[in-house]
Amino acid sequence: MPAKKTGTKRRTIDSPVGVEEAKKVKVSHRSHCKEAGQVLVLGQGDVGQLGLGEDIIERKKPALVSLPEKMVQVVAGGMHTVCLSEAGHIYTFGCNDEGALGRDTSEEGSEMVPGKVALNEKVIQVSAGDSHTAALTEDGSVYIWGSFRDNNGVIGLLEPMKTCPVPVKFPVTEPVVKIASGNDHVVLLTLDGNLYTSGSAEQGQLGRVPEHFSNRGGRKGLERLLVPQMVKLRGKVHFTDAFCGAYLTFAVSKEGYVYGFGLSNYHQLGTKNTAMCFVPVKLTCFKNSTTAWVDFSGGQHHSLCLDAEGQVYSLGRAEYGRLGLGEGAEEKSEPTPVPAMEPVKGVSCGASVSYAVTRQGSLYAWGMGTNLQLGTGEEEDEWSPVKMTGKQLENREVLQASSGGQHTVLLVKDKQES
Repeated sequence: MPAKKTGTKRRTIDSPVGVEEAKKVKVSHRSHCKEAGQVLVLGQGDVGQLGLGEDIIERKKPALVSLPEKMVQVVAGGMHTVCLSEAGHIYTFGCNDEGALGRDTSEEGSEMVPGKVALNEKVIQVSAGDSHTAALTEDGSVYIWGSFRDNNGVIGLLEPMKTCPVPVKFPVTEPVVKIASGNDHVVLLTLDGNLYTSGSAEQGQLGRVPEHFSNRGGRKGLERLLVPQMVKLRGKVHFTDAFCGAYLTFAVSKEGYVYGFGLSNYHQLGTKNTAMCFVPVKLTCFKNSTTAWVDFSGGQHHSLCLDAEGQVYSLGRAEYGRLGLGEGAEEKSEPTPVPAMEPVKGVSCGASVSYAVTRQGSLYAWGMGTNLQLGTGEEEDEWSPVKMTGKQLENREVLQASSGGQHTVLLVKDKQES
């Protein structure tokens, strides 16, 4: 008799009800943006990444994008823009050649203006690369669309050589709390503190593919790269945050250590040498800070980092002023303080440009001026941080900045009348 009882009990545990209960997890992470605002764009937009229609393909100063809802997050991909609304809807605009917009743009000019992505779940975070977009839902699932590329062209997204024009679910077994994108790779941070990576592995940016498999997976094929798998380290490391540069990944452990992998040809990872890192390296140069590291961003060959006190640091390649360290600065192999700004709450990089959003809501920009992304109205490079101004920034505070190949997108809100 008793044996039967345990049998029934076990069945209850396995019943669909139990599964449903487990699914109702709502994930949260300090990187999820809650403050709503309006979207401004600037720079070059010949493929519609400014979202201002077919007639406006360049803005020297920030211009307002017309959107049907208030937004909480804005992300610039290489040649497209992704906006996340308060209600959890996604709007995209820009180049859709490989499906990065996640929606049908067969109607002439429809990629040049914001359009909604059909995804029936509430999205709480988005990320974007050169030709892919990812979305994290409130229950910790991840959807992705577009394609990854390597130096020889398209490698596919979830399946070899296949691009996805609409959102598809990422096959990850544990709930994800944060997503980040490099140019052609995605990093997922899970509830349990694990990192999963997927995409191109050529520069070591996946942190889990040895060099001899880095070119299209070697004899193991593209699945080796495209199916998200866990980054493994010797000894258990519990990660609490992850960030991407164009071709690299930074991750912060529970103890506050910074790990990195990927391209460091100009020391942009903070390594002593310039070899690519195909496995995670504990970066000793980040131990010189007395406070915690709270934000990282990486361009093509440089990185920005932010400590808990609001001080910005830069490292990597110095050309065109992207380090913000003044005229004639040389490349840096460790985080170097960027002078002349009040305390900062977020940093971001474009290919060769840099941004810092201050706690007061000002935006500083520096680096290459060619694409008009600095908001100075000129094409000159800026070697030191310059405060961005413009009609659309008057009486507004900047909440976020994100930069693509030739354009930059800002999230701003009106200043409260005191």
